Amino acid sequence: MIKLTLRQMQYFETLVQTLHFGRAAVLCGISQPALSAQIADMEEKLGCKLFDRSGRNAILTPEALTLLPLIARALAATRDVEEAAMAGRKALEGRFRLGIIPTVAPYLLPSVLPQLRQRYPDLRLELREAVTDTLAEETALGSLDAFIAALPLDQPGLTAEALFEDRFFLAVPRAEPDLVAPPVPPESPVLERLMLLEEGHCLRDQALQLCGSVRPTAMANYGATSLTTLLQMVGHGFGVTLVPEMAVAPTAALPDLRVVPFTEPMPSRTVALAWRRNGHRQAECKALAQVLKSVREEPTHVHQVSSSSQVAVS
Repeated sequence: MIKLTLRQMQYFETLVQTLHFGRAAVLCGISQPALSAQIADMEEKLGCKLFDRSGRNAILTPEALTLLPLIARALAATRDVEEAAMAGRKALEGRFRLGIIPTVAPYLLPSVLPQLRQRYPDLRLELREAVTDTLAEETALGSLDAFIAALPLDQPGLTAEALFEDRFFLAVPRAEPDLVAPPVPPESPVLERLMLLEEGHCLRDQALQLCGSVRPTAMANYGATSLTTLLQMVGHGFGVTLVPEMAVAPTAALPDLRVVPFTEPMPSRTVALAWRRNGHRQAECKALAQVLKSVREEPTHVHQVSSSSQVAVS
């Protein structure tokens, strides 16, 4: 009798999804040699080759393609068992791995974390901050239980629940009072000075969509990885940048900035919580979504806008 282990089937599934031994090993939390050894043991037990290496990538053999739906069903049945076992457990207790994008994390977490600690004292929250594509991939593979990002999300196999709308404003240098007269239209020439986050950040794509026919040129020689960096650069006259509404209040600590609104209808992004469609923690994800919504529904104040649980972080 062939004795494949559940862990080997999980490794197989991850390798099928990434087609890369190195990336699969990272997502599985083991070394690449250890993953290769487990796949080799699996091939020996089955008596067939499952993957061919082509350069740095892995290619599924015909035998692997035949086994793929069978292993997927076996793992799905295992997850059903886990979900049934957890059905009687209180919502949001124990370890929960949550991803969040960098342009949301520092502005949402200060209000959310105290609420989660108060409502769910047995929750052990582990946070992972990364760009949307990385979080979506890790959630689809089961490395994360859920993540917070802006819609739309193109990763198949995920369910997303919209949490709130986050309007966009424009940060400009206070030292240049005549640079722009609010509200700012989307065709304003000032957007040619728009500074963008580097590739991979969804805020970059949203900024480019907002610009329409205006072509931003200010970031040609920069590669900012955080909104904080961009705001510092704006304060020193290097250009202008897009600011989500949730990030406006903290700009009060930057006296060299002026934050102005766009013309109506103001551009915005939809922030959502996403999780695996067939995951075993769907009820907990929905409970988390309700907490996030309730926190955002509390009264907030936007400053400086001119009209003229336990946490581990990775």
